[in-house]
Amino acid sequence: MPHSASKPVFTGVAVALVTFFDEHGHVDNDATAKHAAHLADRGVRAMVVAGSTGEAPHLSFKERLQLFDAVRAAVPMHLPVLLGTGNLSAGVSVTKVTGMAAQHGAAAALVLSPTRGDVREFYGEAVAAAGAMPVLAYHNPSVAEPGITMEELRAIKCAGIKDSTGDAERMLDLVSWYKGWIYTGTATMVTFSGMLGCTGAILAAANLEPELCADAFSGSIAAQKALLHAHKIVAHEGVKGIKQELARKFSTSTACR
Repeated sequence: MPHSASKPVFTGVAVALVTFFDEHGHVDNDATAKHAAHLADRGVRAMVVAGSTGEAPHLSFKERLQLFDAVRAAVPMHLPVLLGTGNLSAGVSVTKVTGMAAQHGAAAALVLSPTRGDVREFYGEAVAAAGAMPVLAYHNPSVAEPGITMEELRAIKCAGIKDSTGDAERMLDLVSWYKGWIYTGTATMVTFSGMLGCTGAILAAANLEPELCADAFSGSIAAQKALLHAHKIVAHEGVKGIKQELARKFSTSTACR
């Protein structure tokens, strides 16, 4: 069973942080950390480094950890910083990265489901490598098919789940029986998820509109409607679109890997 009795690593809205690159294609730790600090000042409740929005498959093992360290140093200590430890480049194991995330002081690991192999075994190994650090399972079939079935979720011992399907029926199913922490990953579901009593949201759209994300989770229908523009950028233009919008506002880099 999940860690149902433990306090959530965060409640409310976390940002699925973009990773900035310089003109030579190198990870720009300073620019990414500066962006994280800016979002912390604007009310996000946690940071997720090297998730799908952070172009995780294109980051090396060393780059992930250096990026995590830079963001951790840039935001207040009370703000949890999570590390994505799935969606890895070839030759790097989830267990190794998850173990190193714990050593570097990550508040939790966010682990994208595998595209092959046994889901139960995969998460069993990730949880074992994490030790006392919580592991969040990440269900996003659009990025990693087939995702996590409800039967598999019942069997794995993760502390919680991030569900990025935007499927209202699945969310209702989750809140009806799942005892772990539940985070939505879809900006169109934020108010719905908050009203259902979900733990929080981990959103790419929070790179663009952190205040609207927070207000929507708190129940503001007006904020949820206003989030549609940011959601469309994320859903239809992806990371490149997010970076182009940030560049328009803050003159940051649009480079992607």
